[in-house]
Amino acid sequence: MLDALLEKIEGQTARVAVIGQGYVGLPLAMAFSRAGFPVTGVEADPEKVAHLNAGTSHIPDIPSRVLAEALGCGYAATGDPAKLAEADAILITVPTPYTKTKQPDMTYVRQAAGAVAAHLREGQLVVLESTTYPGTTEELLIPELETSGLRAGVNFEVAYSPERIEPGNRQFGLWNTPKVVGGLTPRATELAAALYRTVVERVVVVSSPAAAEMTKLLENTYRHVNIALANEMAQFCHRLGLDVWEIIEAAGTKPFGFTPFYPGPGVGGHCIPIDPYYLVWKAQENETVVRLVELAGQINEAMPDWVVARLADLLNDRGQSLRGSRVLLVGMSYKKDVPDLRESPALRVLEKLHRKGAHVCYHDPVVPSLPAHFGGLCSCPLSPETLSEVDAVVLLTDHSSLDQELLARHAPVVLDTRNLLKEHRTESVVAL
Repeated sequence: MLDALLEKIEGQTARVAVIGQGYVGLPLAMAFSRAGFPVTGVEADPEKVAHLNAGTSHIPDIPSRVLAEALGCGYAATGDPAKLAEADAILITVPTPYTKTKQPDMTYVRQAAGAVAAHLREGQLVVLESTTYPGTTEELLIPELETSGLRAGVNFEVAYSPERIEPGNRQFGLWNTPKVVGGLTPRATELAAALYRTVVERVVVVSSPAAAEMTKLLENTYRHVNIALANEMAQFCHRLGLDVWEIIEAAGTKPFGFTPFYPGPGVGGHCIPIDPYYLVWKAQENETVVRLVELAGQINEAMPDWVVARLADLLNDRGQSLRGSRVLLVGMSYKKDVPDLRESPALRVLEKLHRKGAHVCYHDPVVPSLPAHFGGLCSCPLSPETLSEVDAVVLLTDHSSLDQELLARHAPVVLDTRNLLKEHRTESVVAL
């Protein structure tokens, strides 16, 4: 039956099921649909299922017209896990957050594995894509799948292939980002690689699921550590009266040995603030310490406090106290032009300002309102009138559509954490 599955994959007739239809799962489902595969999107949120089947995309990177084309080619979303029995290949793309104590939260992976096990049949391929710690596939996923009575590597195959999608990236998407694949067996690797080659330019094969899991953690930890270095340099340069942005730009002219990373109000999103802690946790489980990774986490997590402290200093220089001041935060999403609030450092800045007694409002062209636990705030217009009513502005997300000249001209003082207003630097426009 596994030989038959390879023939189906090569003939693009294999039925593909993608569990989770979010920032990772929906683009993946659309890619396989465009390649000609019959695709089912399995999603636990009934509202998302209804919107998807009505042709309305909730993911900015997937226009509704692309979803409509997929629906016309047989794609369908469902909340019924029994549909997994009809699939030949099952791809798991569920969230992997961490707990309050920064330990891996495998709740969604366990739930997905349980759903697959309940409907697993001989001859299927199961691939986990969710970012996780090395060992998850073999220590957690496979034992759960084998509660079906079937054996991995004998009756069905299992592989791990980390998602590498960056929301909002217009240069690199699923097609032109190499796909890392590590199977439990050589046959599992062969099947998974064959499947992904239909939707990506290049597949990179590694020796095991654990090697593939570790690859993803190394990628994101690399960014985490280098952003921490940039953040620490920003603080040090401020103490020295130097412009860290000028220095990074100058260092970046070296054609070898230096890759620019930039400071900011912290790190956000579904990967960089979380994945390194999976590495830390796994190291602790193996009686090992990853000191550099832990220190980078401490530096990046402290950046919202640094932003608030810098703002307090700017107000103090103008004879004002942070308590009672009116502060406009510009940009609440974790990165430019993406309406994604996951782990956004801007939200932490907002909370800290509230606790210090500031009166906070915000503007974000792609985030019209905040969740109820943030006071149900709605984005206010960015206008001369709004800017005249506040004591300070903190620019936290460098959205492309922001009117830079308006901010520089009408804001009483701006703390620019992204260097967006570098062409408008004055005594009232201050970089982080």
